[in-house]
Amino acid sequence: MTSLPPLNDTIVAIASAPGVGAVGVVRLSGPEAYRIADQLFAPRRGGAPSSRPPGRVIYGQVVDGRTNGASPGAQDRDPEANSAEASAVDRAERAGRALVVDEALMLTFKAPRSYTAQDVVELQTHGGPAVLRATLDLCVANGARLAGPGEFTLRAYLNGRIDLVQAESVLDMVNAQSDGARRNAALGLGGALTRRLDAIQTHLTGAYAAVQASFDYPDEGVPEAELGTPLGQAAEEVSALLATAEAGRLSRQGARLALLGRPNAGKSSLLNALLGYQRSIVSDTPGTTRDYLEAPLVIGGVPVTAIDTAGIRDAADAIEASGVEQARRIGEHADLRVVLIDGSEPLEPEDEALIVSMPAERTLVVINKRDRPAAFDAAKLPLPPGARPLELSALTGTGLAELLRAITEKLIGDAAGTELWITQERHVAALEAVAAHLSAAQERANEGDLDLVALELQDALGALGRMTGRQDVTDETLAAIFANFCVGK
Repeated sequence: MTSLPPLNDTIVAIASAPGVGAVGVVRLSGPEAYRIADQLFAPRRGGAPSSRPPGRVIYGQVVDGRTNGASPGAQDRDPEANSAEASAVDRAERAGRALVVDEALMLTFKAPRSYTAQDVVELQTHGGPAVLRATLDLCVANGARLAGPGEFTLRAYLNGRIDLVQAESVLDMVNAQSDGARRNAALGLGGALTRRLDAIQTHLTGAYAAVQASFDYPDEGVPEAELGTPLGQAAEEVSALLATAEAGRLSRQGARLALLGRPNAGKSSLLNALLGYQRSIVSDTPGTTRDYLEAPLVIGGVPVTAIDTAGIRDAADAIEASGVEQARRIGEHADLRVVLIDGSEPLEPEDEALIVSMPAERTLVVINKRDRPAAFDAAKLPLPPGARPLELSALTGTGLAELLRAITEKLIGDAAGTELWITQERHVAALEAVAAHLSAAQERANEGDLDLVALELQDALGALGRMTGRQDVTDETLAAIFANFCVGK
């Protein structure tokens, strides 16, 4: 059985990204954070960090005041040198020659006014790995424990600083690959999703209270405004959030966009046009692209990997045949497919076969090369009833904006007009459970079985509470969530 780490000790971790950087951060959190800071940080002016008011930025040095060049046993002969009250400066003087690890800034935060709601000290040093590791080792040598993944944010949640939805938004913020994903994570971190969930909880609680009241006064029943109306409002809110789940998944995981078509249909030109620079080789010679080529971009707030594939036709040799087969597989597994048709050439059976082979709900048919005279009637394309192809010129850019809008609509649908998306699978599962309980409660209410209505509402409130972390969250669930965090966050 998974157990959570203790909350009453002091943890430390490197909070900046791995690698070389201008500035690195080592973060301490816990009851001993200030004492440990006194042991290893020498302010350039003033007294020990623990004697300063919180919320200060202090300039000084990270110092290893252990023997560091002094004669063996020097500190053993001076018992004050290792006392808890001795500051880094005092110990450095007593040791004779302390080792200066680096110049640094120290930021101090006093509980509960900190990220974790505990005493927190952050040391900002130069961002070299050796400097950060030496600073980290000093913290551990003076009594701190190495933090686990996400343990700072876990403490923030367990100490009531944030709820579980906000904690997961922290992870979304760290992992955001596009500005849209960043904005969505910022909304969640700022409590926007929590407020939406609180509104749903208010509807459910009101309906549940009305049902409970009816048990005391059975002859009066439950007015529609006190049961049916809040149930409908809650169901509508849940449905609106779930409608954003696919967009949220794609904003977090990214989408794969396959460009498919016969040789020389303009796939490479379209890729270059989408990117805004030449990434793929363009040639009038059919079959230039025999392998696939990937390139990242952002469309509609979603990170997209656009894939330029080999031209699909009856292959003339084994190498091209392999590329064609690979293109088909990429198309089958892509989140969205753009089938390009060369509008300057007569329509071929291979064009029609490719369109028919792709599922219409995840495919856009595009007639390219509209800067040239049309060679066929677009109405002859085998499209579903009411569907029409898009038309563009990858060479001139005409129609490109319409294609981008169509891609956005296909990928995220109605969520394109909303700011807050559901990004976590755990949230989707919880909201689906709430929706199922609401639907059952509405059915039971229509049947007049208020006992079962009450049970369904209890279950709906429980699922909602587990989503926000306010109710019945197991240690295993918390461990699984925070295992996805980086160490130091």
